[in-house]
Amino acid sequence: MISVALFNNKGGVGKTTLTYHLAYMLQRLGHRVLAVDLDPQSNLTAAFLDEDELSEVWQEGLQSDWPLLDGQQKLLLRADSASGTVASAVEPIMRGLGDVRFADPVTISDGLWLVPGDLNLSAFEDKLSAAWPNSLIGDHAALRTTTAFYRLIIDAGSRVNADIALLDVGPNLGAINRAALLAADTVLMPLAADLFSLRGLRNLGPALRDWRRIWQTNVLQHVPSDIPAPPGSMTPLGYVVMQPKMRLDRPVKAYQRWLDRVPIVFANSVLEHAPGDGKSYEIATLRNYQSLMPLAHDARKPMFDLRSADGALGSTQTLVQRCYQDFKSLSEKLLQRLDDLRTE
Repeated sequence: MISVALFNNKGGVGKTTLTYHLAYMLQRLGHRVLAVDLDPQSNLTAAFLDEDELSEVWQEGLQSDWPLLDGQQKLLLRADSASGTVASAVEPIMRGLGDVRFADPVTISDGLWLVPGDLNLSAFEDKLSAAWPNSLIGDHAALRTTTAFYRLIIDAGSRVNADIALLDVGPNLGAINRAALLAADTVLMPLAADLFSLRGLRNLGPALRDWRRIWQTNVLQHVPSDIPAPPGSMTPLGYVVMQPKMRLDRPVKAYQRWLDRVPIVFANSVLEHAPGDGKSYEIATLRNYQSLMPLAHDARKPMFDLRSADGALGSTQTLVQRCYQDFKSLSEKLLQRLDDLRTE
């Protein structure tokens, strides 16, 4: 299994939407996909699961608050209280009572699974921050803390024999994201063509290099054989431009101005070399799909699966078909990048 973290230091660029649709499309292309929600905001989990399923996973007990009508059966949910979230998995570590509590991921559909997120994960930030310096001196408890996400991902992937893990990561450079990104083999960066995304790239590149250097040089040598640890590669795969609401073939001048700077900033800040090596790191530019997103949200399905019964009528159905082709092309290019990485 190879893991891909979707991350940018700038929020609001469509990262979770991209993760959600990539997961479905990669599964559609025949791959076994594990989606892992490592963002305490848990938006990816909310996209996959409805409120009844969330109440089971988060053990809020909403089902028991409503009396059952005569003959009414409890809903058959894909998730149950034994599924476990990322927060419940690391709870023993947070409380100082043990190690990662492994559990089966939630089955979304045949070939697609989810390790659900939880707002309670934000409480793990302080524990991870305190463990980082102690990891440098080989403290075993600290190493179990800093490798918790990695071990959780590996265990969940092995339970379902996943080919690809997609990690949804929040938009900051804190301790949770450091542990999440260290657990990733590769990093895909969604961004908008604007000043804020470029600023995010300038912050992200040095942070990844610093974390990689410290982990590989100062930490890995201290990890005992009984604690599985990530190599800390975090190899940049490239970036996906999420376009604002405008025609793809006629971007406005302001948009084009920032779009032209993205390859330069990516090469300098993320790859740390001058642009012009002849290789493009732009994997795709995704158009704005206008009215598809609210329809998809109401139908609880990907935009490219919308049908007339979901409200995708007339020209909207043409946009649905275009969306399908765009995500299919993006997924195929991503798979090619991953194959190239394996052969290097």
